[in-house]
Amino acid sequence: MSLDELLHAVQALDETDLDQLVRQALLLQAQRRANILSLAESELLLQINQGIPATLHQRYQELAEKRDAEMLSNLEYEELLELSDRIEDLTVQRLEALTKLAALRHVSLQQVMDELGIQAPSYV
Repeated sequence: MSLDELLHAVQALDETDLDQLVRQALLLQAQRRANILSLAESELLLQINQGIPATLHQRYQELAEKRDAEMLSNLEYEELLELSDRIEDLTVQRLEALTKLAALRHVSLQQVMDELGIQAPSYV
């Protein structure tokens, strides 16, 4: 059915049926928008919850402990710096996703973090 045919059929409706059609059309529109938002939120939540890979975190911890014990070689120090940069990049990506999620939900970043049980690092 073309749009013109549909509009012609709508013109033939009595007022009660027209009101019901409008309510159902608005409900359908809201559901479609909710599904789109839900998909966007889902993608952001996946990114937020991805976290730092365990192997990366474990190696960082090993090297940090060696650094604290002053037993780190120059090569290991360079590796520690690279790992630190990678962790920082992942943290920035997570924060960007949190910010986008807050914007989608029209709430503050702090509110989204509270809802998800995410605490800001103590060094901030």
